[in-house]
Amino acid sequence: MHYQIELALSLLAALALGLMIGIERGWSGRDSDEGTRVAGVRTFSLIGLSGGVFAILAQQWGVWLIVTGFIVVAILIASSYISYSKLSDDAGITTEFSMLLTFALAIWAASGDPLPALSCGAVVVALLGHKKSLHKLLKCISPKAFYSGITLLLISVVVLPLLPNEGYGPWQALNPYWLWWMVVLISGLSFIGYLFTQLLGERRGTLITAIAGGFASSTAVTLTMARFAKKNSQSVIYASGMLLACSIMFPRVLIEVFVVNRELLPLLWPPILLMFAGLLTVITLMYRQHKRNPPSETGEITINNPLQLTTAIQFGILLAVILLLAEAMKNWFGDAGIYGLSIISGLMDVDAITLSLSRSAQSELSRQVAATGIILACVSNTLLKGIMFASVAGIKLHYRYAVYMILSVIPGLLYAFWQF
Repeated sequence: MHYQIELALSLLAALALGLMIGIERGWSGRDSDEGTRVAGVRTFSLIGLSGGVFAILAQQWGVWLIVTGFIVVAILIASSYISYSKLSDDAGITTEFSMLLTFALAIWAASGDPLPALSCGAVVVALLGHKKSLHKLLKCISPKAFYSGITLLLISVVVLPLLPNEGYGPWQALNPYWLWWMVVLISGLSFIGYLFTQLLGERRGTLITAIAGGFASSTAVTLTMARFAKKNSQSVIYASGMLLACSIMFPRVLIEVFVVNRELLPLLWPPILLMFAGLLTVITLMYRQHKRNPPSETGEITINNPLQLTTAIQFGILLAVILLLAEAMKNWFGDAGIYGLSIISGLMDVDAITLSLSRSAQSELSRQVAATGIILACVSNTLLKGIMFASVAGIKLHYRYAVYMILSVIPGLLYAFWQF
């Protein structure tokens, strides 16, 4: 009795796969004349059920039965496509490929793994159903962003596996594989933000685009917002955008620490979230106070492509230098050297010092010192962005934003000193 129930559930899962993909295919071709479609609900349901039957029979007769069934189904689908292509100008093979995939997923579902197979089936339905959205998305992506994605694949899939995974240089601090893996991580995060700024543009508003731009380059967003604020008397929206972009640094730091050294997170996340919440509180108060006075003009946030080989190599060199300096300062000056390096490095780049200290905390550097160094880097970078914004936008009218930024991160800094 138990075997019969499992058998029925397996066949039901296979049938469900064919049914849900068939419903989508039938719905997308609902305007076609009856008999002109390659396959609809019934055909896909039968293909799914056939895959389930072949999978169950193969348990007794061997895997060759599944191979034979797949070949037969592929031949039938190919014959159907050839006949259909002679009567129609549509040369697409989406439906035909979906039929083969349905048969394969049905076999998987009936072989004892129904949930993963059904999950893949849901993804197939989503991809098929969002055809227009996906095509529209491709049109929104610029050639520069597209080739940046190819560059990300090259530096991650091609270059990374070729690098040696061992330490070189003083204190064995330079590991080529790890250094390039961190380059891939930072490049990937920056590319995601850059891609979103390309997709959003001006359509979603200054604040939303600033959030996306913060993942790509908060420095670029800060300078752009400062230039807008200089030209517009109602500068609060641009100051809010700058603050939002700068606040993205805090979750970004937590992501980097999570990837490199998760054991640091218990020490880092309370003060980091306090600083993040402080900036968001300032943004909320500013936005509520001035939401009835929108700016008279807006502009598009301009961010250069963050995923270029030269940029990636430059970051890799910077990270290597910071790693060596961290080891040197620790050996020459102890904890004070680490703290000084963190403050200075934070003025240039938070990512490099965060990654280097997270890695150093895996060996000789204490977690408390590493966490304190990362927090100091975040504070110095936040202060620098505030001063940069006020200087470019006009120090007399905008100095208060730099004050707001440093005040918002003080609670997190005090918590860190109290905790450590």
